[in-house]
Amino acid sequence: MISSTSVQSTPAAQSAAAGASRLLHSNVHHLSFFLPLQHHHRHSRRQSLRIRAIDAAQPYDLEARLVKRLNQSTRLKIAIIGFGNFGQFLAKALIRQGHTVYAHSRSNYRLIAESIGAGFVPDPHDLCEQHPDVMLICTSIISTESVLRSLPLQRLRRNTLFVDVLSVKEFPKNIFLQVLPPHFDILCTHPMFGPESGKHSWQNLPFVFDKVRIGAEDSRLARVENFLDIFRNEGCRMVEMSCEEHDRYAAGTQFITHTTGRILEKLQLESTPINTKGYETLLDLVENTAGDSFDLYYGLFMYNENAMEQLERLDLAFEALKKELFGLLHEVLRKQLFGKSEEGDVRPVLGKLPKRESPMLPPGAPQ
Repeated sequence: MISSTSVQSTPAAQSAAAGASRLLHSNVHHLSFFLPLQHHHRHSRRQSLRIRAIDAAQPYDLEARLVKRLNQSTRLKIAIIGFGNFGQFLAKALIRQGHTVYAHSRSNYRLIAESIGAGFVPDPHDLCEQHPDVMLICTSIISTESVLRSLPLQRLRRNTLFVDVLSVKEFPKNIFLQVLPPHFDILCTHPMFGPESGKHSWQNLPFVFDKVRIGAEDSRLARVENFLDIFRNEGCRMVEMSCEEHDRYAAGTQFITHTTGRILEKLQLESTPINTKGYETLLDLVENTAGDSFDLYYGLFMYNENAMEQLERLDLAFEALKKELFGLLHEVLRKQLFGKSEEGDVRPVLGKLPKRESPMLPPGAPQ
């Protein structure tokens, strides 16, 4: 509360009061609920308007209006193409941060969309006529091209931003550049988490992005940052890298992880009363990878040119490990058969799998 005496106490306070007074007078046609102060007794003079609380008139408060205007300028209309598990997972965060979401999918997810505050638009023409700021592609990898080519792009605004969240990056980048006219912006991204690994928090989870083609206008640059802010605000670790770099890394991390999880799934591992922490980790890996569709796993293999090399290396590593085990078994059997006659012999041990296409040699062998 600011009394009349406190307003007059310092030059700064007087200046603040004068500014507030000017603001009130400039909006006097809005302030119909302010009445002249009444005479408290017959001989009292008419009192000047006394400021009790600067923020009292919220609808007319300049600061509140500026904050509201800023919030409106950073909010986006986002169309999600492909409203399966991952699309729904992302939509909840978008809506939580105040963005408007329109969902589109082959299946009827109207009830789910409405339950989380999104609009469901089954017709792609109607969707594009909403003129979204962002077209967010959440389809499977193998259906991305056909879905993108089926969209009525002519109904969108000419500077619309297209974003993908696929687990491979070179493939959607090339498809976007082939299909989308040059006036559309392109942002390739990959949240390195999903509905299971990110169900509690996105804090410190990596989010990879590549600004493939963004117009130079301030509004378009700001729109990209507003979209990326969605993930910054959720606490993601933002990693900017090229699509080519992403696919090289992902082949050695994501594809190997999914392959290992699916191999273990076929073993039908079960929890036991004596689980170790390592075994619990394997069970968690099976749960996280088995929950994804096989189309996703197939897409990781089919549309990342680095995946085949990793699969071959995985096969070589398994064969090398078996040879080492069987070599040790053979040595034990020989000792049982021949006793101490071969003591002093050094058993050859296979080395680690080479990093690149070079022959696999035992340790100490001449290069």
